[in-house]
Amino acid sequence: MQEVKIGKVYRHFKGNYYFVENIAFDSETQERMVVYKPLYDRDDKKMIWIRPEKMFLEEIPERPDNITGQKVRFELIDEIDKDYTKK
Repeated sequence: MQEVKIGKVYRHFKGNYYFVENIAFDSETQERMVVYKPLYDRDDKKMIWIRPEKMFLEEIPERPDNITGQKVRFELIDEIDKDYTKK
C-alpha cells in the first residue's frame, strides 16, 4: 500500500483540498492515522481531522458525488490546476 506524504496537499473525491499535517499511530493497534486539515473556508476550519491511512487511500466505488472522477478517496496533488469547489 502507498503511504501518505506529510506536508503535501491532497484532494478529496468531492473536490475539496486538505493539507496533511502528520502521521499518528493508534495507541492500541499501532495503525497509521493521517492527521490533516481543510484548506477551504468552513466554520470549523481550525479543526484538525484524523482518519486511518488505509481509509484515506482506499479505492472508492463509482458514486454520483465523485465530481473529480478519482479512483481513490484522497489523491496527492502536485499542482492545483482546477478548483473543484467552484460551481
